[in-house]
Amino acid sequence: MTQSSATPAVAATRAGHDPRPAAPVRKPRAPLSWRYRGEVAARAFAAIVLGYLFAYALTAALSLALPFSRVDNVIAASLLSFFVWCAVAMYAFAARSAWRACWAPALGAALLLGVARLCGAAALFSAATPAA
Repeated sequence: MTQSSATPAVAATRAGHDPRPAAPVRKPRAPLSWRYRGEVAARAFAAIVLGYLFAYALTAALSLALPFSRVDNVIAASLLSFFVWCAVAMYAFAARSAWRACWAPALGAALLLGVARLCGAAALFSAATPAA
């Protein structure tokens, strides 16, 4: 390729002039605060740990409350728990505050575990009564 056959952009680049416009200068980002990092950590805790607890509590309650056979109850409740865990994880990062992201799944899990305890106790006591 001879000097005369080069395109004007290549010739200008060779001459030391870049015909492309310069990239805009970006301002440096401000460092993240510890409060923000704590909120993200609390939401991650809510998504992972409290989401798992909520899914477990729902599985326990549904496996006792569904009207199917025992095996079908456990399978249906276990399959549903994966969707519930994902939903709680999405809620944890969509909640207005990190505090709400933590206490709402914890309260729901406590209520579901209470329901499972009551259903389990009712199932135990109904089986313990002698048939007349």
